[in-house]
Amino acid sequence: MRHTPTFVLTDVDEIRRLVRENPWATIVSHTAAGLVASHYPVVLDESGEQGDDIVLVSHVGRPDERAHELGEHEVLVIVQGPHGYVSPGWYPAEQIIPTWNHVTAHLWGTPEILSDDENFRVLGELVDHFERPMPQPSTLTLDEEGSRRVAKGTVGIRLRVTRFDARAKLSQNKAPEVVDRIVAELEHGEHYAHPALAAEMRRVRDR
Repeated sequence: MRHTPTFVLTDVDEIRRLVRENPWATIVSHTAAGLVASHYPVVLDESGEQGDDIVLVSHVGRPDERAHELGEHEVLVIVQGPHGYVSPGWYPAEQIIPTWNHVTAHLWGTPEILSDDENFRVLGELVDHFERPMPQPSTLTLDEEGSRRVAKGTVGIRLRVTRFDARAKLSQNKAPEVVDRIVAELEHGEHYAHPALAAEMRRVRDR
């Protein structure tokens, strides 16, 4: 990503928040056959104290583990938060160049392949995580034998992030009154309303 100091995101807790709130990620591998990309949910492994580490757990469907050569080399995981178009119609008259605001993190690491038992545990926690808001949450334990059969079609991974490059490009280079107008347009505007992006901008503005 372009290195614009105003937008660089270095706070590990903010990266963790981005993952928690935007768990659908892109996994990219540079393999012997060329570039491979897949899309899977990722969640933070918060089973123990991690300090400043960012640790992700996920799974891929077979045979994606072979396509990605998982465990053999570094992969890139891209996590994308809210993003959207910002019109110059929301700027002062002399500013005519539009932009695209976004929150994005690139995370690198070499995946560890999980055992079948650990993969099943992680899959169960993944289901529980997303089912928690439901009025009658489903869980893999409702049919553990059947769930374990389905789980054999997946390969679990744990990724300890060794480096990351992240941006929160949220109009920090604009005057406060311009930022306020952009936020208002994203919240309630007729053409490019995006309340989630407005919320990210408010978080940065109100710090």
